[in-house]
Amino acid sequence: MNFKCTNLKRCLVMTGILFLISAAAEAQGGRLSGNVLLPNGAFLNERARITLQTNRGVRSSVFTDNQGHFQFNGLTPSIYEVVVEADGDRFEVAKVTIEVFSGAPSFININLKEKKSSGPTISAAAVSVGELDPAIPAQAKKEFELANGAVKSGKITDAIAHLRKAIAIYPAYLMAHNDLGAQLLAQGKLDEAAVEFRRAIQLDDKAFNPRLNLAIVFVQQHKFSAAVATLTPALALQPNSPAAILYHGLALEGIGDLTGAEHELRIAYDLGGAAYAVALFHLGQIYMNAGEREKARKAFESYVHAAPSGPNTAEAKIMIGILK
Repeated sequence: MNFKCTNLKRCLVMTGILFLISAAAEAQGGRLSGNVLLPNGAFLNERARITLQTNRGVRSSVFTDNQGHFQFNGLTPSIYEVVVEADGDRFEVAKVTIEVFSGAPSFININLKEKKSSGPTISAAAVSVGELDPAIPAQAKKEFELANGAVKSGKITDAIAHLRKAIAIYPAYLMAHNDLGAQLLAQGKLDEAAVEFRRAIQLDDKAFNPRLNLAIVFVQQHKFSAAVATLTPALALQPNSPAAILYHGLALEGIGDLTGAEHELRIAYDLGGAAYAVALFHLGQIYMNAGEREKARKAFESYVHAAPSGPNTAEAKIMIGILK
């Protein structure tokens, strides 16, 4: 399909406006995001079901992406039990309690535990050398574990302090650099986060997660060309990552390659399902800017169906009304 956006500046301004509307809508509820980690601290490289429960029962469920990341938006402020169900033959069900506040993001790392009879937990092809570094000193590992505990308790400032200590003890601690960057990214400290992700990449250019995270920083900074350049080697490492494909689509949208963006966003949703429904929302934006009103309406309707309580649902419904 060959899109023609006759006024790229207008397209990008429209995208920016919708991002701002989205942020305002999301601020009305709580947001919970996190990572599922293998017993050795590496990111889970397969999908797992994440279920939120309250004392009234199940609230909702999502699946992690291929790097163990998950997110819930528009949550009612409450104390939730997060239940993680990964490969039942290898891992125990993990349960962690966390409090979600209105208009504020909460972040958590959840470590899986092996069942006693389970075999190897990691495929060597899926994890970089840096993530399995045997030279990490015990004290640095302890600080990393303390950081994970602080995150689980919502003590992000303490978590950042422990991660900085881990790095001070062992500057080549790739995972600590990546996790420190992730915490800084969650706080909106984009420049500081980028520094940590770059350091992780310098330690191991085959480390996937720092590349993806750096690209996310670039997209948030509207440095779309840099995001595309960063994601190209990331996608070579993990070509079926819905998260990397999603952000590649967003970056292509940002530089005006709407045909490429449409292709990537569709693949991201096909691979990731409802957890990547935001791809449908951006497809709606692309079709709308291209003047294809019927396709735009259908994309927004698909988004609302896939994410009835998503952060962009209210504005998608507004657009549906306009496009009818």
